[in-house]
Amino acid sequence: MTDLLYQTDSYLQEFDATIINILPDERAIVLDRSAFYPGGGGQPCDFGSLTVAGVIYPVEKVKKQGDDVLHFLGGTAPLPSPNSASHGNLEWTRRHKLMRTHTALHVLCGTIFRDYGALVTGGNMEPLKGHLDFEFERMRGDLVREIEAAVNAEAAKAREIRVKILPREEAFQIPDLIRTKINLLPEGIKEVRTVEIVGLDLQADGGTHVRNTSEIGTIRVSDYKSKGAINKRIYIEVE
Repeated sequence: MTDLLYQTDSYLQEFDATIINILPDERAIVLDRSAFYPGGGGQPCDFGSLTVAGVIYPVEKVKKQGDDVLHFLGGTAPLPSPNSASHGNLEWTRRHKLMRTHTALHVLCGTIFRDYGALVTGGNMEPLKGHLDFEFERMRGDLVREIEAAVNAEAAKAREIRVKILPREEAFQIPDLIRTKINLLPEGIKEVRTVEIVGLDLQADGGTHVRNTSEIGTIRVSDYKSKGAINKRIYIEVE
């Protein structure tokens, strides 16, 4: 079982860990603790490196598998042995861009839910750009410009972002905790991680975020499209 360090400290850029399992066929290893985000909820996985006994292995992919986080190692050096000590380094510039983008998407989600009551039906992101699909019957240029102005006004308020891990029963007492059309939380989970943009948005979320909306920068709505009779897609870029 991997201790997910990023869940409580998104700003952790390097860390020490012990290798607890090796998967030779996949050229992957499992650590007892990791700051690498394994991907999920539309946010891509982190990249970086892992140093073991003086050998630097590129971390080219990370994914969750049950309670473990698999780190896929590049290069041609022989895989390290189980129980070896390791030191991980994240590709921080990319991670921080994803944090800014993810928080920007939450500002968009929170603003549209507050102003129009629309739920999210899907989404995805890359560093400094992403999109969300909303259950929104109408969408037009002047409305999109209103939304863009509103989300930038919210980001400029320098709202604090708070992350908590709550018992399931306590978390599900929060009104509108799930902002997606379909509840994506696995059945039987005992704890729920919540991300709150104080005064604007509070929802269940597993990704990484900045500490304050002032870190986001300018949010630009770059495009919008109809994805069906009800679903409307809004694209953003963070500058």
